[in-house]
Amino acid sequence: RIQGTHTRLSDDFARTARPGPPCCIHSMEAAPGVRTVGELELLSFIQNEVADERGLLIDARMANWYRSETLPGAVNVPFIIFTNDSERRKRLLGMLGVTRGADGSQNFSDAIELMLFCNGPWCDQSPRAIAGLIGAGYPPEKLHYYRGGMQAWKSFGLTTGLPENNTVEKASRD
Repeated sequence: RIQGTHTRLSDDFARTARPGPPCCIHSMEAAPGVRTVGELELLSFIQNEVADERGLLIDARMANWYRSETLPGAVNVPFIIFTNDSERRKRLLGMLGVTRGADGSQNFSDAIELMLFCNGPWCDQSPRAIAGLIGAGYPPEKLHYYRGGMQAWKSFGLTTGLPENNTVEKASRD
């Protein structure tokens, strides 16, 4: 946690006025069956599921946002990858533990747990990624939504940083 008493929010995270759609306040529930979490649950997810490689923290924002700063341990998978049925999404689902049967059916029993976030309650990037995952068959009970996003995280003075080449988007292209 940043201990400086003069630390202030800056840029988009300090704005209180935003234009209409797509920048609106979003529901607490990204989708039925998806657990919405707060900061302590997110920290626990990082310390347990991410550390034990049973989960992945996904920054669902576009790459330019991710490159400017992100949460510790986050990988970037821009929401747009999840929103269409493409070979790229199929490869990515495979990286997340989804297997395909000979008949083309998908098996999600070994799919890892995912925690998704974006810029905050006014941003629709992680809810759109979650909708895309569910549309692809990903089990909602394996998805978690940090609704507060970067705005809440920064407002609490929690640690952020620059990414360390953790871009799943690039790996899914290779």
